[in-house]
Amino acid sequence: MRDLFPHPYTINDANEFLQRALSVQPATSFCIDIGGAAVGGIGIRLGEDVHRHRAELGYWLSEDFWGHGITSEVVPAFTDYCFANFELHRIYAEPYANNPASARVLEKAGYLLEGRLKNNVLKDGQILDSLLYAKTK
Repeated sequence: MRDLFPHPYTINDANEFLQRALSVQPATSFCIDIGGAAVGGIGIRLGEDVHRHRAELGYWLSEDFWGHGITSEVVPAFTDYCFANFELHRIYAEPYANNPASARVLEKAGYLLEGRLKNNVLKDGQILDSLLYAKTK
């Protein structure tokens, strides 16, 4: 998860996210709703200029809901939505190498591992590798 994602996540943070998400059409971010409760989110960051044909995928899920196949269901559906609604030829994700569950979600959704990015991120005071996964149209 990027540092720009607030932690702890407050009600005000949620309201600001919803205002931003609702202002973009077609939508690039969605809430993951289970029983009327927001338990996660998924979205893309669209590329610009020569990278306008690609987007970066990101998602998160409340820890209470891990291990139930929720993201494994959401990621492929959202990927299909993105290819259908945006002029994209490539969607990629960079999960941290120490997050094998996220890598499995991407693999189940048809994303291919393109490589390991050494010392790619600084998170919570640690330099971490990330993995580069992509799905192309």
